[in-house]
Amino acid sequence: MRNALITLALFGSLLCAPAALAEIDWSRVDAAMGRDGVMIGTAHRYELPRRDLRTRLDGVELAPGLVGGWVAFQQIGRYAMMRGDLVVAEVEAPRAVTRLLAQGVRISGVHHHLLRARPEGAHLHVAGYGDPVELAQALRGAVPIKAADLADPSPDLTPPELAQIEASLGAKARMTSGARQFLIPRAEEVRASGAPAPAALGAASALNFQALGDGKAAITAEFAALASEVKPLVETLHAGGLEVAGLCDHMQDDQPRLTFVHVFAQGDAVQLAYALKRGLDVLGGDSALIPPAPAPARALSWR
Repeated sequence: MRNALITLALFGSLLCAPAALAEIDWSRVDAAMGRDGVMIGTAHRYELPRRDLRTRLDGVELAPGLVGGWVAFQQIGRYAMMRGDLVVAEVEAPRAVTRLLAQGVRISGVHHHLLRARPEGAHLHVAGYGDPVELAQALRGAVPIKAADLADPSPDLTPPELAQIEASLGAKARMTSGARQFLIPRAEEVRASGAPAPAALGAASALNFQALGDGKAAITAEFAALASEVKPLVETLHAGGLEVAGLCDHMQDDQPRLTFVHVFAQGDAVQLAYALKRGLDVLGGDSALIPPAPAPARALSWR
């Protein structure tokens, strides 16, 4: 009798225990997006370069990875939280906004990230929560996302240049659409809609390098700053020869609240890395401090 009661109790506890949460089948999301995503930490991220726009700025044709365009998903319960930065031509923006809103996708920002760029691409910052396959279908139905991408022929930084830049920034870069990208998280946890938001979901500073040859590079960057950090950050970046091209919000529900400071510059690749690192130091990040940069071998410029 005692053994029967124990067996009954164990059976009851199994019935009452919550079932293990099923992992999202990301291959179905890949199919809906028309490309393979990559896991970066806990986020499943897709790069969405607009190679057809061929953006030029100050005499340089910018690599698609320098202009941006991405979307990322993170599983929350049975569903996924989605955040993204969609690059569209200005004439495409009104139709894209209409279609995204009709599909329940939230628009959290519409603006430019660069000054003087031609053609000017508009950045639509988007957010959503739900079935990731349905969210992916909504994105593809609203903005031009081609099913396949050709390999980008852009030159890369030389191994010594890349090693110096990675050492300066205290992080490793990944190649994305012709640019080397660094995602630098803040020291404190950032949350979106009450859930932890990893760097790949946009809650981080993103630094992008495009090799121009002869030790030079063009860079774009967005720094994720607290309100109290914006003034010293802008002053530090400007003093380092970087053009501050915009201040904007990307999310509406982030905690702590972040302002994104966008910059652009051309010049000596390693010296640009030092200038960016001094900006990161203002944010109170956890990367190691480096000594002050020596005088640039070539003047940094955005003109």
